[in-house]
Parts: sequence; C-alpha cells; structure tokens
Amino acid sequence: MTFTSGQKESPLDPFYTQFKGSFSSCMQWDDLNSLWETLKQDADKHWYIYAVGETIPDSTVSKEELMLFISEIDQLLRSEHQEDYCGIVYADDKNNPSFIKIYDPNNLGVSCGFSNNPPLPGWILSLIPPKPLEDKSVLTQQRKRWWQRLWHK
Repeated sequence: MTFTSGQKESPLDPFYTQFKGSFSSCMQWDDLNSLWETLKQDADKHWYIYAVGETIPDSTVSKEELMLFISEIDQLLRSEHQEDYCGIVYADDKNNPSFIKIYDPNNLGVSCGFSNNPPLPGWILSLIPPKPLEDKSVLTQQRKRWWQRLWHK
C-alpha cells in the first residue's frame, strides 16, 4: 500500500487501522446479496464512498446516493467478474459492516492470498472519513467514465 506524497501512515489513524484490519469475503453471490440488503437497511448511516485513485470524499453520501451506488456497483461486478462466485468484496463484519473493500474486476492481481504487492480495492465504503491511498496501477478511461457518470450527473 502506498500513501500519497506528504501523507504518513499513522498507526493510530482509524482509517488505516481499519483498512489493515480483519475482513471476511463475500465468497458467493448470495453473500453479496445479503451484504447489499444489510447496507440498504442501514442506508441512513453516514457512509463515505471512496473510489481509490480519485478525490477523497469530504462528506458522506445520501441514502439515495448509497442505493444508486449499490445498484451500479452490483451491476458492474456481475457483468465484469464473470465467475460463478464473487470473492472480490470484503467486509469487516458482514452482519454489521462499517468498512467494505470492493475490488475492481479489471484490476484483481492477487486480491486474496499472499502477494508482495497486493492491489488496492477499487472502492471503499466506510463510516469513518477516508484517508488517501495511492494506487500505482493505471485507472482506465472506461472506469473513470463509469465513476464520473455515477457521481457527476
């Protein structure tokens, strides 16, 4: 993991601590469905949505924006991760999530298991304000357009 220039990792920073914490995978698509349902029930919580490599959000999203994101990211994951399992969405607690990592199907590398240079998630949903994460991989124009279409209507 690389932090943006001038940003130093603090072992006490809640975002970085949570980012490096323990996560469970939504291994099956039904697991992901359950996580989405939990998020929809908790849509009034103050969620941040951070697209790694893009501007860090300085405010939480509305309930409607969260619902839109869930719908759009679910469609993207199912269309581009053409596997009979999910395995690319991780939550700190699937029954009461406060931090979710969503890996981009076009930039998986080794998202599970061991790697000296694991990829960063494509998106993070968090109840605490995000801190900068710098992804050294190149964000494709298609993915940038997808994100801009979603948030810059």
